[in-house]
Amino acid sequence: MVVEASTGVVYQQQYGGHMCRQGRVEGFLVPVFGPDALDALRRLFEKDFAGVGTWNYSWPDDKRARLRGIIEGIPYWASDGHTENLHALRLDESRMRDADEAWVPVITPDGPGVLLWANSD
Repeated sequence: MVVEASTGVVYQQQYGGHMCRQGRVEGFLVPVFGPDALDALRRLFEKDFAGVGTWNYSWPDDKRARLRGIIEGIPYWASDGHTENLHALRLDESRMRDADEAWVPVITPDGPGVLLWANSD
């Protein structure tokens, strides 16, 4: 995932399934590990949405809750340079319009970010 920050480093990502949207986010990379969450995200976007993306999609409550639950299951280790603390990611529901396969806006203890993974397309 990429935590948004003024770093001068910009990450680009193709996302949105077959819609092949192009995203750019400036920040720093934070590796996260959540194989069960990745499987659940793939099922949601590749099976339920058939890999066609969610451009201008109005998320119904059940699908939004499902995505929220998946995201909250991903551990995020924040560090102040001396200690590490485990936190859960949170879905950034103020940016749901941007949520799509391989590009989900999140909130971390270090600020807003984007959860990325390999697009199915």
